[in-house]
Amino acid sequence: MKNNRGIALFVTLAVITVLVAASIELHKRKRTAVLATAASRDRVTLVQMAASGIHVAMAMLLRDKMDSEIDSLQEDWANPQKRHELLADFPFDGGSIEFDISDERSRIQLNALVALPGHEFNTAQFQLWERLLGFLKRADESLEKLDHTAIINSLKDWIDSGDDDAITGLTGAESSYYETLDPSYPARNAPFDHPGDLFRVKGLTRELLNGPHEAFQLFNYLSVYGATAAEGGKVTYDGKININTALLPVLAAILPEDYDEFAPAILDYRVEKSDDQYINALSGLDWYKNVPGLEDLSLAPELITNASDLFRIVSTARLHGMTQTIEAVVQRETGKNSGKWRCRVLHWQTN
Repeated sequence: MKNNRGIALFVTLAVITVLVAASIELHKRKRTAVLATAASRDRVTLVQMAASGIHVAMAMLLRDKMDSEIDSLQEDWANPQKRHELLADFPFDGGSIEFDISDERSRIQLNALVALPGHEFNTAQFQLWERLLGFLKRADESLEKLDHTAIINSLKDWIDSGDDDAITGLTGAESSYYETLDPSYPARNAPFDHPGDLFRVKGLTRELLNGPHEAFQLFNYLSVYGATAAEGGKVTYDGKININTALLPVLAAILPEDYDEFAPAILDYRVEKSDDQYINALSGLDWYKNVPGLEDLSLAPELITNASDLFRIVSTARLHGMTQTIEAVVQRETGKNSGKWRCRVLHWQTN
């Protein structure tokens, strides 16, 4: 009897142990499933939050279009505080969003290097590229040996409509060069449609495009957008840069030789304030003449503008320790039927 009772007690304890272990494992699995479901829900929520930031930014740009005929860094869309105040009207429980807007015409249009349709250099853009790469070489000693002529020639050969029988100079590159690589690929022989294609062009190394110093990364100063209709249904690029928003190396490239040292002064002039108010008007195309030392300067009219309808928006959402970013390039335009201004999305990327 005693042995039977002992066996019964042992079996009972064993069963209880198994049940407890099974309960713990079941609890762990349920908890994991709940957490996974919550994380999945948060990821979906984050995407929607980041997308909301894009749409709020587009609404801000449309309102700006109604208020002003020019675009500059003095406007609300370029003011972090104004953007923050606008987002305050869109609270998210346990999360937040923020967005940044930059003028795509503050950058150099890659495809304007070639006078499209065709395969000849756009002279003004060729000179612009020479000054840009020259400025970067002087600003970053690691680029001292950069052969900017070879890079410009290779860019032209990538964009223009000619191929192997039309290599530019001695340093260009057509399909005959790219097909010797591993993996091989042909030259595009058409305008860039994605900035990532820059990494495929001869001479455009990752070191040049992405660093080593963030302030002088070539990738930041280039745009593939800005196409306009041309005769015969083809596209062209005017290559005009908004002098009111142009980034520092781009400003230096716009200026004639021996004037690039004035680029920081132009930069400061655009955002100079007194009692928290901007004091310099940027409405004309020759306001830069008011910058000390530039009174007699005349910039090439085919290179500059003071307005833009192309903008890059980067929206970031945060929720429960998770982050989601969406980048969009949008173009302001009037609807064909309504005649009202709208933002058309040219590029949308979820990171």
